[in-house]
Amino acid sequence: MDRFREIQVFATVAEQGGFAAAARALAMSPPAVTRAVSALEERIGTRLLIRTTRSVRLTESGARFVQDCRRILDEMAEAEEAAVGSHAAPRGELRVTAPALFGRLFVTPILGDFLDQYPAVTCQALFVDRIVNLIDEGQDIAIRIGNLPDSSLTAVRVGTVRRVVFAAPSYLKEHGVPKHPRDLAQHRLIQSIAIDSAREWPFQENGSPLSIRITPQLRVNTNDATIALAIRGWGLSQVLSYQVARDVDASRLQTVLGEFELPPLPIHVIHQEGRMVSSKIRAFVDFMVDRLRADPSLT
Repeated sequence: MDRFREIQVFATVAEQGGFAAAARALAMSPPAVTRAVSALEERIGTRLLIRTTRSVRLTESGARFVQDCRRILDEMAEAEEAAVGSHAAPRGELRVTAPALFGRLFVTPILGDFLDQYPAVTCQALFVDRIVNLIDEGQDIAIRIGNLPDSSLTAVRVGTVRRVVFAAPSYLKEHGVPKHPRDLAQHRLIQSIAIDSAREWPFQENGSPLSIRITPQLRVNTNDATIALAIRGWGLSQVLSYQVARDVDASRLQTVLGEFELPPLPIHVIHQEGRMVSSKIRAFVDFMVDRLRADPSLT
């Protein structure tokens, strides 16, 4: 078996988490997959996988090597794609990551429409409330909310969001509307620790930072739960504006303390620059940028 095929087999074993699953994905027999990985380990002189009766996992050397393997495979696919022309129809697997609620509200419907238009593309979406390293975790495209550090990644700005304080109209009618962030001490607060676990909410007053110490009666680790409880009239909370935009438009929620909000945070679509961008990545970035820029809840 040639070196390229050995690399492809090893990368698939690492991705699938086992020899049998990799064999099915590659339409090979499990013994052939095992022989290919063993030959690769013997040739480079190091063990790449730890095999037990129940699992297969990467060694430290294997974890480093698989990243190089994926880069080689991606570059080979890009070279083949370039050879048939830059206007080739998008095909292959696309990996996209975004914050959990943003992914559900915005990225999921965009992905559905994109895959309808390009049936030769498949997608794996990772929606988590943490910063995902595109290179280390094998992602093609990511949504980032907030100011970006300097990096080699290509970033396209698609909108902005704000930190907003909100409550149900029924709660505000019964307990009054806070006029200043310090008034929050007189209200029942729900804190979404998916946004920030610190016991302070950030504001600004006359252009200067203002941090308000809060004593939440309830702390919740998901934004969905925080918003659902606020809609029931239970108390005030603070999340990002896009997360409650539809509920505000439907008058289920009302924002307060708008004059004390921090400056908006940018939203970017980012991807690795590389020598060339595959048609599936280029097509999806263009597709998603157009859709997100047209959404009024992200302006």
